Amino acid sequence: MKPILILLTAVSFSFPAFSQETGKSSKQTRKEEKRARVNAQIKAEEEGVIAYRKHYAFGIKLITDGYAVSFEKGYSKSVRSATLFQVEIAERKHQKEEKQSNSIAPTSPIIYGKVNFFYPLKLGVQKQFLLGNKSNKNGVSITGNIGGGLSLGFLRAYEVEVDKNGQRTFIRYDSEDSLLFKSGPYYGGPGFGKGWNQLKLTPGFYVKPGLRFDYGRYNDLVAAIEVGVAAEYYTKKIPQMFNNKENSFFFSAYFTVLFGKRK
Repeated sequence: MKPILILLTAVSFSFPAFSQETGKSSKQTRKEEKRARVNAQIKAEEEGVIAYRKHYAFGIKLITDGYAVSFEKGYSKSVRSATLFQVEIAERKHQKEEKQSNSIAPTSPIIYGKVNFFYPLKLGVQKQFLLGNKSNKNGVSITGNIGGGLSLGFLRAYEVEVDKNGQRTFIRYDSEDSLLFKSGPYYGGPGFGKGWNQLKLTPGFYVKPGLRFDYGRYNDLVAAIEVGVAAEYYTKKIPQMFNNKENSFFFSAYFTVLFGKRK
């Protein structure tokens, strides 16, 4: 009976150690397989073979005068170049915008002098050129992107809530009572649902050069940041704030975080 107990005790102690050793071996094997796959992709690209032929990526962008979200689909024809098809929607703000809240009534904040919300919708194409490749899975590849396309500027009327003959009502800058728009008395600004029935469209075009730093070039997942500048020109001047100069040309810098998938 005692030998059997000794045998069972030895097995019970050796089994966790065996399981731990097996787990470590399996984890190490996966790391080695991943390293071998990355090395094979690096070698293949050095020989001119494309590791991934297409990708899609979503972007969150900060602009010097606003913010944007974007979607991109890219096609690679060689290891050194790709074509990127992009769509982006942004909100651009005037530098003199300043929100003011009504301390008496619970209303939306008002931006005194604002005439229109400005939403550029961009449809464009960029060419991407490889500038510096990463030598291992922890490196960063650098690409230069340049291109442009069509920009459609959507202007949504900015409505303010005012007191008109004892009644609370919303008016626009081009309303018949435009004097109330400029002088009040005000209750507050518009909610998100106001002004959409007064949309106006101004077409234009843009160019956008930038640098992209890709942390996941040899991974299935896209993980990158991009910095650059953009220049936009519209066929009409864009009214954003009254008593301020209206512009048809806009220049800005941007910073984008991109994430997506390669195939």
